[in-house]
This record gives sequence, structure tokens and C-alpha cells, in this order.
Amino acid sequence: MDRRTFLRLSSSAGVVYASGFAGMPARAAAPPVTSGWRSFELTAEIQVLDPGAHTRIWVPVPYAQDTPYQRAAQTTWQTGGDGSAQLTQAAGYDVQMLAAQWPDARSPRTLTVSSRFQTRNRRVDLLGPPSADAQTESRESLRRYLQPTSLLPTDGIVKQTADLITRGKQGDLAKARAIYDWVVVNTCRTAATRGCGIGDVRYMLTANDLNGKCADINSLFVALARASGIPARDAYGLRVADSQLGYKSLGKSGDVTRAQHCRAEFYASGYGWVPVDPADVRKVMLEESPGDLPITHPKVRAARVMLFGAWEMNWVAYNHGHDVALPGAQHGPVPFLMYPNGETSDGRLDSLDPDSFRYRLTARQLAA
Repeated sequence: MDRRTFLRLSSSAGVVYASGFAGMPARAAAPPVTSGWRSFELTAEIQVLDPGAHTRIWVPVPYAQDTPYQRAAQTTWQTGGDGSAQLTQAAGYDVQMLAAQWPDARSPRTLTVSSRFQTRNRRVDLLGPPSADAQTESRESLRRYLQPTSLLPTDGIVKQTADLITRGKQGDLAKARAIYDWVVVNTCRTAATRGCGIGDVRYMLTANDLNGKCADINSLFVALARASGIPARDAYGLRVADSQLGYKSLGKSGDVTRAQHCRAEFYASGYGWVPVDPADVRKVMLEESPGDLPITHPKVRAARVMLFGAWEMNWVAYNHGHDVALPGAQHGPVPFLMYPNGETSDGRLDSLDPDSFRYRLTARQLAA
């Protein structure tokens, strides 16, 4: 594809890129989208219907610390009945959440959580040389994002697959690019998957079942990157606005109860944390009109370029946690915290069934 054709095709997806050819990182040039900070409010309304006593609820909230693409998070809440709540963190990954509890099942067990925050679109220039001014990360943190988790091992078939994908590649950027392209080409988004999937990477590779949703597909990228010696992490969050890039499938506003979305990042010296999202490339293929688009379709090719190095921030990030031990829980860790979770004396509530839990999430953009 020549440069003129690529520019025209990328423009049809709402973004203009200056790039030599498709399939390589591109430099965005004045995209027709909001470039500054946008303010949002996210509200979770929860009512526990389970008859069991000793109710506990854990609600993920936005990053506690500011980043170059998300800041100013403020969370308030109100409990019904004799409930109490406080902001707390799970050990290990700084997973912030609101933890609430009710000792008596006869009390109205309702909880409203509101978070206000700001986001702006994120892009890392991968065409330029490494910069001494790039965001840096501590060695301790980078070691953490090289470690295996219960669902993201880095040995056995994961290591073998990573070595095959990155054979002959030099440097973390080239290796990460090879892994990203392999994941885009070899996975498939499956609409029937509950929630966002669970990201059981060893099973996916052993069974040659590379189907699922974002928590499956992007966790596969993260595990393969870690197995290649590249620090990488999932970013769990929620879509909070429609896409400004022309992709109906990559945004949600208003009722966002089922708009959870997991993204991914890898770390490259001289560039800092680099955003990627191979799962959303597969989502574009499956869901953009008229559906089941081929990988060569202009919208897919534009998304594939954009999503190696950029995130449209119509999405709020919660945390990077795996194997999250919910404070005070009577049951074991959850693979990640992206949905409201809860339990009573009768057992753990189904976080993927908001109608019976019950919870509703709404998002709105605030005036500047």
C-alpha cells in the first residue's frame, strides 16, 4: 500500500497518520479528536438482593495517583442502612477500591459510589529515537511486571511460544511489535464469552483455543511479553464515552454497566510505558459494520496501526492487579478487579451478572 492510499484509508476511521506503510507504528498528525483534558463522572449504584447476612462489597475506582493521561480522581460514596465503607487497597499491585460491609441482611444494603476524574488521549512516539526525558520506572516495579501470575505463567508453552514469535528480533520494541502482530493475527474475539474473559493463558496455548475477549487476548500479549523479558501489564478499566475516531465498537456512554475493558502496556527503555490493545483490533473486526471484517479492511488496518502505541482515553483505568486478595473476603483472590465484587454468608456474588447482583454503572462527561 502506498503512503497516499494509507492516509486516505486511515482517515476513513477518523484518524490521519503519517506513516511509511501499514503494519508499522505510525505518527499521528493532528487527529480530529479532543486533544486536551476531559472531565467525567462515573457512578455505581449497587443493591444487594442475596438474602445472606454479613454482606461485603468491593468496587474498583480510578487510579489513586495521577498519570500523564489520567488525573484528579476523587471518589465519594453513600451507604444505605447500617453499612459502612472506606477506600482501601489490595496488597501487591496498589489496587484501589471502595470496600463496604453490612452486618445485618435485614438492613437496606445499598451503595452509591461516584468518581470524578480527567483523561486525555495517550500516544507514545515510537518513530523517534529513545529519549532521556521518557518516563522511567523503578527496577522493583519492572521486576514485578516480569513475574508470572496464576493465569499468566511465563514458562513452558508460554516461553516456547514467545521464543518462536521473537526469534531474530532485536530489542524490546521489535519483540513487542512481533508479539502484538502475532496476537492480532492468531486470536479471535468470541461474543459468547462471559464478561471480558479470565485470561487463562496456559490453557489458551495448550488447547490452541485463542478465542475470548479483552482479558483473554490482552493477557496473552502480557504473558508472552513477560516470557520474552519485557515488563508488561494489563490495565483494567471501563469505557466511559463514545469513540471520537469513528469506531462504534470502541466506545460507550450513559449506561456503561457492561462496558468493562482490559488494555495492555509494555515498558521500553527510552520510551516508558507503551500502550497497546490487540484485543480492540479483534473487536473492530467482529463488531464494526457490517461485521466480520477481514484483517485487510481499512478500518482494521487503521486500528491495528493506532493501537500499538496509543489509547483513545474515552476509558478510565482502575488498576494493574492480578490475583487480587479482596480485603476481608472469606473466599480466595479474584483474577482481577474490574467489576463490582461481593459476598454474603451464602457465598460469593456473581460479578458478571449485574441484574441479580444488582448494580448499574453510568458515565457522563462534565462541562469544562
